[in-house]
Amino acid sequence: RALRLAGGRSRCEGRVELEQEGTWGTVCDDGWDIPDADVVCRQLRCGRAVRAHGNAAFGRGHGPILRDEVGCEGHERDLWECPAALEHDCSHKEDAGVVCSEHQEWRLSGGRDGCAGRVEVFFRGTWSTVCNSTWYETEATVLCRTLGCGDALQRPSFGHTLPGKMVYLCGSLQPSLAQCQWAFNKSAPCYQSWAAGVVCNGTGS
Repeated sequence: RALRLAGGRSRCEGRVELEQEGTWGTVCDDGWDIPDADVVCRQLRCGRAVRAHGNAAFGRGHGPILRDEVGCEGHERDLWECPAALEHDCSHKEDAGVVCSEHQEWRLSGGRDGCAGRVEVFFRGTWSTVCNSTWYETEATVLCRTLGCGDALQRPSFGHTLPGKMVYLCGSLQPSLAQCQWAFNKSAPCYQSWAAGVVCNGTGS
């Protein structure tokens, strides 16, 4: 009764895949909605659902389509507890996906391309800025590499104009900022901070 998300940018986003008798399969998007996605996110310890996607938004899966017309109320402990149709009339172009609140993704805005600008993070359903109080060479380099933009050249500062604030502290070059220490909307580390920015030495597509 294992469950995973595939094709996303973190373990808390992607195409819903279930295991049945040793074979991994997908879920059809007929009737797929936020209560269904909530059960998936909670089962994976990824918080709550912020988006429920259909139409193979994270690519088409393989193997059997194991659930259709899923009808969770949202309180179930795992997806198998939710009622679903025994038969399906779906193909993999209808594979269901989710974005959970604990998923983090990043973008650079206001620069000359996608590899320069103010750092913005999508987390818990909203875009936030990052406080520059602990925004050093390591953190900036982790982000540049995650975005496929090479290494960090400069770390300009900007004003905070988004509702939330995130702080990252990386002891070493982690695969992504989500694997560093982080805190969301804690006022102390962000006191009198600016919004972090970065100019990477690569160029965005």
